[in-house]
Amino acid sequence: MNLERFLLHSLCALALVGCAQKEQSNTNPNLLRAQETLDSLYQNYSQPDGNLLRENYPFDQQNTVTYLASEEQANIPNQYSYLWPYSGTFSAVNALLEATGQSKYKELLDKKVLPGLEEYFDTRREPQAYSSYIRTAPLSDRFYDDNVWLGIDFTDLYQMTKGAGYLEKARLIWNFIESGTDDQLGGGIYWCEQKKESKNTCSNAPGAVLALKLFKATGDTLFLSRGRVLYEWTKTHLQDSTDYLYFDNIRLDGKIGRAKFAYNSGQMMQAAALLYQLTGIPAYLTDAQNIAKECYNYFFVDFTPADGNTFKLIKRGDIWFTAVMLRGFIELYKQDNNKKYLDAFNRSLTYAWDNARDDNGLFNVDLSGVDKDGKKWLLTQAAIVEMYARLAQIKDL
Repeated sequence: MNLERFLLHSLCALALVGCAQKEQSNTNPNLLRAQETLDSLYQNYSQPDGNLLRENYPFDQQNTVTYLASEEQANIPNQYSYLWPYSGTFSAVNALLEATGQSKYKELLDKKVLPGLEEYFDTRREPQAYSSYIRTAPLSDRFYDDNVWLGIDFTDLYQMTKGAGYLEKARLIWNFIESGTDDQLGGGIYWCEQKKESKNTCSNAPGAVLALKLFKATGDTLFLSRGRVLYEWTKTHLQDSTDYLYFDNIRLDGKIGRAKFAYNSGQMMQAAALLYQLTGIPAYLTDAQNIAKECYNYFFVDFTPADGNTFKLIKRGDIWFTAVMLRGFIELYKQDNNKKYLDAFNRSLTYAWDNARDDNGLFNVDLSGVDKDGKKWLLTQAAIVEMYARLAQIKDL
């Protein structure tokens, strides 16, 4: 190779390296974190054959859960995760598809996530819906909130792709949600089909969000009406008038379950922001802003790391609840452009990236990194992916 050709090849090589470095430097760090965490999720929770996932890492054949209505079902060890944690991967990959528009995430949904999800689809009972465990096992309970999260994801996926099959699934799920309503307590959606003992914020608030998203997807005003009714019912029966946050449930005897979880208030925030967007009624925006302020006060804590610079850190709790709350903050940000709360999420998750991960790339529940989990839940990792992917879509964070 003569000197002229050598110099030409060297310049070309340098140019390629420079382009690669520029592309890497321009990539949103939250997007990279989402992608890397998704890779860690599949590396650590996949089982040898098929599309299903394990409930926890490390996998324990004797693992039982605490979040089901039936104590008998909750105490049965299972090889695969229940529907709820599995569904978190749908939300996570959906968020990455929205953030990137990359076909590989659409392919991941169609070839792995959704085929795995169909393992939970129950055709033995009407209306058809998703069961809490796989359909090849004995019949398991069906939860209205489990299904409504899926309806939201199917509707979002339809809006991104216009695939008619996704909207058909969302409508099917809506039919199941509607079957979980009656006149007891003046309306509202139950929590569990097999144990109609309480009507919970976690089924009614996202029920309102699903209805409003279906209205945006279809233009059918019935969905707008149902979204408003569910929102108002939940506000009337389950909001704490002292701080705008939401209690967990109301039993049929009128007794209130007074626990306050991030996702419940977050979904009412999202519903209020959507209602403001769709109707222009200022009271809905005020509702969303009031909830946001109190969520920030309640679900974040002052934290001082080793460098002495105190900041607001996401309070220790269920990470997926926090991810669903973030959806509400983002919906509100689209209406009022107040980035204060999203900056707080970003600061917390940036800190967590450096301090709350283990050697497998999996996250502890305590985002400060002080407390370590011996066992890590699938849904926690999916929620982390979702949050990073959603933050990656916010400019100037």
